[in-house]
Amino acid sequence: MPKRLHAVLLIIGVVCLGWMLHAVGGARVWRAMASLGWGLVPLVLLEGVEVVLRTRAWRHCLSLPARSRPFVQLFWMRVAGYAINYFTPTATLGGEVARASLIASPGLGPDAVSSVLVDKLCTALAHLMLVGAGAFFLLWCIEIPAALQAAMLLTGSLLAAGILVFLLIQKHGRLGSLFRWLATRRPGSRWGRLAENTTAVDEAFQAFYRDRRLDFVSTVGWHMAGFATGFLQVWLFFGLADLHPSAAVVAGVWAIGLWFDLLVFAVPMSLGTLEASRIATFAAVGYQAVEGLTFGMVMRLGQLTWAVVGLIGYAVLALKPNRRLVRDR
Repeated sequence: MPKRLHAVLLIIGVVCLGWMLHAVGGARVWRAMASLGWGLVPLVLLEGVEVVLRTRAWRHCLSLPARSRPFVQLFWMRVAGYAINYFTPTATLGGEVARASLIASPGLGPDAVSSVLVDKLCTALAHLMLVGAGAFFLLWCIEIPAALQAAMLLTGSLLAAGILVFLLIQKHGRLGSLFRWLATRRPGSRWGRLAENTTAVDEAFQAFYRDRRLDFVSTVGWHMAGFATGFLQVWLFFGLADLHPSAAVVAGVWAIGLWFDLLVFAVPMSLGTLEASRIATFAAVGYQAVEGLTFGMVMRLGQLTWAVVGLIGYAVLALKPNRRLVRDR
C-alpha cells in the first residue's frame, strides 16, 4: 500500500509540476534560471552546507564509540540517508533506517537506533521552533493574508502536540510498550524478540535524556543553524535575480517556506509541492509566480544534486565491508 500511494503521489506531483510550468511559462522559468549564471553554484552548495550542519547535530546524539568516527564518514552516512529519504517511498524513514545500519557496530545497535530517532525528533523540534518564531515575526512585520497566518498557527499547534508526545515517549522509554505488552500475552512469539530489541532502545533513550541534556540542546541548535542556510538561499536568490526586497520580506519568504516544508514532508521528493509552495510564498509577499517557481526549481536542483551525491556515498559505504571481507579471505 505505501508503494502504491507513493506512485500515486509521484504521478500527481509530476502532473502538477507540468501544469505549473505550462501555466507560468517554461521558457520564462528557464530564462530566469539561466540569468542566475554561476550564482547557481553557491545556491546548490548551500544545500551541502546544510547537510554538514545536520551531521554536526547528529554527532551530539551518538554514543562515545560512534562519535569518535571521522566527521567525513558521518557526513557520508548523513547524506546517504538524505538520498534514500528523497528517492524512496518511506516518508523520510527509510533513510533513518539506513543511517542507523551504517553507524551500528557490534553491541551498539540500540545506541545507533536511538541516536537516529533522537536526531529526528530534534530536527522536527528545531523546524517547529523556527516556524513558530517566523509566524510571530510575520504577525508584526509583514502583511500577509490572514488565512495564511491562521493556518500557520493552527497547524503549528497540532504539530507541536505530536512532537511533544514523541518526546515524552522517548524520554520515558515507552517506544516498545506495545511490543512488551504483546510479548507477555504470547510468550515465545516474534513479539518477544521485538520487545527485547525495543527495550534496549528505550534504555538508550532514557540514558540520553537523563545524562546528556546539553547534547540534546546542542543538537536542536545545530539543526536550527542548518535550517538557517535556507535564509541565505533566499537572500542570495533575490540578489542574483536583481530583486531588492527588505530584510523583513526575505525573512518572511524563508519562514513561510519552512512552514510549507513542515506540512508536506511525506510527499515523495516534494514533487510539485515544493514548487507550488514557493509560488504561494512569493505571491504572499507580493511577487509573481515566475519568481516563486524559479526559486522552487533552484531548490529542486540543489536537492537532486545532493541526493545523487548521497546515493554515491551510500554505495561506497555499503561496499566497504565486502571489500574488507574479501581482503580477510
